[in-house]
Amino acid sequence: MKKLINDPEDVVDEMLDGMLSAHPDRLRRLPDTQVVVREDAPVDEKVGVVSGGGSGHEPTHAGYIGDGMLDGAAAGNVFSSPTADEFEALIEACDAGDGVLAVVKNYEGDVMNFETAIELVEMTGTEVATVVVDDDVAVEDSLYTSGRRGVCGTILVHKAAGAKAAAGADLEEVQQVAQKVVDNVGTMGTALTSCVTPEKGEPTFDLGENEIELGIGIHGEPGTERTEKMSADEITEELTESVLSDLDLSEGQEVATIVNGMGATPMMELFIVNNRLQELLGEHGLETWDAWVGDYMTSLDMEGCSITVCAVDEELKQLLGATVDTPALTTQ
Repeated sequence: MKKLINDPEDVVDEMLDGMLSAHPDRLRRLPDTQVVVREDAPVDEKVGVVSGGGSGHEPTHAGYIGDGMLDGAAAGNVFSSPTADEFEALIEACDAGDGVLAVVKNYEGDVMNFETAIELVEMTGTEVATVVVDDDVAVEDSLYTSGRRGVCGTILVHKAAGAKAAAGADLEEVQQVAQKVVDNVGTMGTALTSCVTPEKGEPTFDLGENEIELGIGIHGEPGTERTEKMSADEITEELTESVLSDLDLSEGQEVATIVNGMGATPMMELFIVNNRLQELLGEHGLETWDAWVGDYMTSLDMEGCSITVCAVDEELKQLLGATVDTPALTTQ
């Protein structure tokens, strides 16, 4: 293993401290936790929007804290959910009295610990709504989930919900728009190599020199098929057709897309994937409203990518196109 780390047990703490050192005017860390919030949290007269999950998927989640997206996020250990206590501290720190929306990826640890935290804060009068993101079309159940996994489509939920909250909407309205994204988004990924976790120091799963995995999870969970190497266009076609089959969109529908790197894929290759993706959407009679290409939800040092497609209407276009200012995503 060759990694820029010190003690594997310290990677999350040192990562968070390094993030705060880079953005001291934007972020602060709650004492004795792995919870990061906006420097000005809680924001008066605004619904708080929070998320969280295991580390190793950066810039998810703390990278999206700021104006127009998240108010805070809890970071678990690598590929492990934060504790219920951490989620409780997160919610309390981001509640200014107008309630908090918790955006939860559908992994059993995240769901269970968020539920426990919500029960605790509601006892003290905090109002919390939730949405559970399950955009991975590859498999129905996996090593970490009952039902579909929550993956890169979560970033669009953060964006839409954050913009709605920033515009002054109430908790029910913010939850409704977050759920609209969940109902209209699909994602599927592929791995060319395994990732290596700092504590284990070796690949988390075996993948032959000439093999790839289709439908892989962001923790290396098994996908739908292990097959021989394919060209970029062939992989793009497999992923895109699976997502579009699940969404079943009408001709002329506008969509937002994400070609997401898994952590070790050059931008050159991601743009090649996007080239074929946009061709395929045109062949299906779909119109691309916006296309994102880059690392948005990674899996440490895994080589590969995921493709996300989200059907958008006028409301979602306005929200996804709204101004945002976070360490990982900034628009004008």
